Amino acid sequence: MKVLLFLAKGFETMEASVFVDIMGWAGIEVTTCAMRKTVTSTFGVSVNADVLLSDICAKDYAALAIPGGFENYGFYEDAFSEQAVNLIKAFNDSGKIIATICVAALALGNSGILKGKRATTYHLNGGHRQKQLAEYGAIVVNEPVVRTDNIITSYCPQTGPDVAFMLLEELVGTEKMMETKTAMGF
Repeated sequence: MKVLLFLAKGFETMEASVFVDIMGWAGIEVTTCAMRKTVTSTFGVSVNADVLLSDICAKDYAALAIPGGFENYGFYEDAFSEQAVNLIKAFNDSGKIIATICVAALALGNSGILKGKRATTYHLNGGHRQKQLAEYGAIVVNEPVVRTDNIITSYCPQTGPDVAFMLLEELVGTEKMMETKTAMGF
């Protein structure tokens, strides 16, 4: 079983790492992908992606995970690209789980898959990102983590472990998720 981790330019390192660590503890392979071979996070951590976004086939993965990032580091350039939209739609059309942290929900909104669905995104700084999500047609819920159908969204970096454990539970069941959670000290 494999999870695809899409790293947009300017991604949040902590938000990406929770998926890698929690899935790794459970023995699930995480494949990183980006629009270019080397992608740099918000605070300057460079990562060599396992595969390029253009080479991805959704059928090869059980789920898609997307960490958020910062606009002034170019996050939305990649997250809102045509390639990203196509990736998100391919996973959604297949009914596969899509898990996002913080502003990564805006990439889902931009793709059109959140219209009429409950979702959340970054809630601080006056809620301007939640207003932006509403403009995409999402029903914005001011809760830390929101699950609607196959989509998991959350409202800040703090929720990263919650999102990753929710994704893990969907993939391997409650018992294996709880074993992993306990082994990690949560």
